[in-house]
Amino acid sequence: MREAFSLRTVRKKMLMLSKLAGLALLFSYGFFTRLPLTPEASFLLWFGFVLLLILAMDFLMGRFISKPVSELNDAAKRMASLDFSTPCSRSSPDEFGELAASLNAMAENLQQALGRLEDANTQLKKDVEKERLLLSERKELVDNLSHAMKTPLGVIRAYAEGLQDEPAPASQQKYIQVIISETQRMNDLIQTLLDLSALETGATRLQISLFDFVELAETVAGRLLLDAPDANFQLEYELPDQKIFVESDRRRMEQVLENLLINARKNVRPGGVLRLTLIPQDGFLQVSVFNQGRPIPPEDLPRIWEKFYRAGGAYHGSGLGLSIVAQICSMQNLPFHGENLANGVRFSFSIPITK
Repeated sequence: MREAFSLRTVRKKMLMLSKLAGLALLFSYGFFTRLPLTPEASFLLWFGFVLLLILAMDFLMGRFISKPVSELNDAAKRMASLDFSTPCSRSSPDEFGELAASLNAMAENLQQALGRLEDANTQLKKDVEKERLLLSERKELVDNLSHAMKTPLGVIRAYAEGLQDEPAPASQQKYIQVIISETQRMNDLIQTLLDLSALETGATRLQISLFDFVELAETVAGRLLLDAPDANFQLEYELPDQKIFVESDRRRMEQVLENLLINARKNVRPGGVLRLTLIPQDGFLQVSVFNQGRPIPPEDLPRIWEKFYRAGGAYHGSGLGLSIVAQICSMQNLPFHGENLANGVRFSFSIPITK
């Protein structure tokens, strides 16, 4: 019964208003015609009441019909322009309120769908850019690898051909030794490249352990520098007297030291200084390798960590050693740096000290 007489719908509101207006007209006409006035005066009073009734009906129609329609229309225009910042505020318990709720739900769903579409589009752009970079890196890798293999293959072929025509056993042995050396050089290059690729793709995981970094540095430096038969440089070093323990991958940090020391040994000028320094400072062990020699062109400094990059020909090597250093340090969030000094080049990195 309550639902039958409720005004929850626009249709019921309009019917109720029209009935009330009709009843008001009938009763007002009977009331004004029975007043002790002349017919003209009664008509004028009734006509004034009718005008007031029309204005009241116009106000109620505007409140119940025109204003909600206008609000819904404005909200629909904003949504059509993909502006979902301001939802429709209509909350009446009639059809207009239900329509406003439906529009707001549609706007929310559209906003979520557009957000997902934008995320998918962004991810697609990233994937396309990643694929483009991958193709570019593959092409660059093939070009650089072809260039790196060209020299040892040429040497092997030349000495192999010379070996065929060389009758002297001593010369044959020399040729064979060169061929073995160049073959080992190519094998080392391929192994280094595979190792770097495994680090970059995450196929290789770090094996963290606690070890004395000073002892590691002494071992690596002794093997590569002190026992070098063709050493033509002055070795200097500054190492702490006490043990300095760190938590890291011992084999990988040995690889970092080896690459930095080999890089310095290849590029130190004849008779120049090669210096290894370990300094504990503010909870970190500052490790640096310096070699006197030609500076790296400033425009090449940002690229020295790239694969096969050789700093305008000033630096010697395969172009992979510093890339491995950068990759291993990056995997452990260790800051690393390369810089020109007044009379040489210094590479350095920092590793936290474990107390």
